Amino acid sequence: MKKAAVIMGSDSDLPVAEKAIDVFRSLDVPFEVHVYSAHRTPQAAAAFAAGAKANGFGVIICFAGMAAHLAGAFAANTTLPVIGVPVKSSFDGLDALLATVQMPSGIPVATVAVNGGKNAAILACQILATADETLAEKLAALRLADEQAVLEKDKRISASYE
Repeated sequence: MKKAAVIMGSDSDLPVAEKAIDVFRSLDVPFEVHVYSAHRTPQAAAAFAAGAKANGFGVIICFAGMAAHLAGAFAANTTLPVIGVPVKSSFDGLDALLATVQMPSGIPVATVAVNGGKNAAILACQILATADETLAEKLAALRLADEQAVLEKDKRISASYE
């Protein structure tokens, strides 16, 4: 199975990134975690992105707040799918969201909600599962478990208002 890369622009993004890490661990998806800044370590970030495919990665998730250029910087240096997670730091994360989602034609970045680490990891797993039936089955089981959890909540709450 290909690995997932979890890239943070700063270690302050770790609480949001841990939501993705938890998903990867629960689904037995191999991953690496790194801190690279689009502005403070641009050469290191570009080198990682450029070598990611050859190093066994199948998808990259970038977590960044404020200007949030990290996902775009990675996408510019790889043809692997890049998922951007805008991290709330100022302006309720709107600045990070707009910086992540507004990419020029030809350099796409899939973008999830502000602080959407869990959804980023699930999307990354869905991408990896196109070539891994075992992972696809785990995702189907996760979806079923989520459905059952909602139905149980419905029963509990509905019964309390009878």
